[in-house]
Amino acid sequence: MPPRRRVRVADGRAALASWASAQRGGAGTDRATTALAVRFTLEELETRAPGRSVEVRVPPFGAVQCIEGLQHRRGTPPNVIETDAATWLALAVGRVDPAGAAGQGALRVSGTRADLTAYLPLFPDLDES
Repeated sequence: MPPRRRVRVADGRAALASWASAQRGGAGTDRATTALAVRFTLEELETRAPGRSVEVRVPPFGAVQCIEGLQHRRGTPPNVIETDAATWLALAVGRVDPAGAAGQGALRVSGTRADLTAYLPLFPDLDES
């Protein structure tokens, strides 16, 4: 069963498009728009890569478990990916790649299954830079 969406797709896509447009123009977006875009993209990742073997964290906006495999149930997950909102959204639209973000220290990855390269970018059509 696919995860239940909390963010309407149209609202989330609009927030992500607004964020991408602002980034192209060198501007920032307000916290509410950024939060909505992050939550939407995390839900989209959860939908496209169902499972519970990897936890993706984008504090303070959200976290999801995704990718099939051994399930995590308690304590610190063995496979964790954590980053800030700007890096996560840049990954989601394809502005940066996971290896590059990890190499710069903007994407913290732990565990043997913590690899999102097969699932990112989620929305390459929004990166027109």
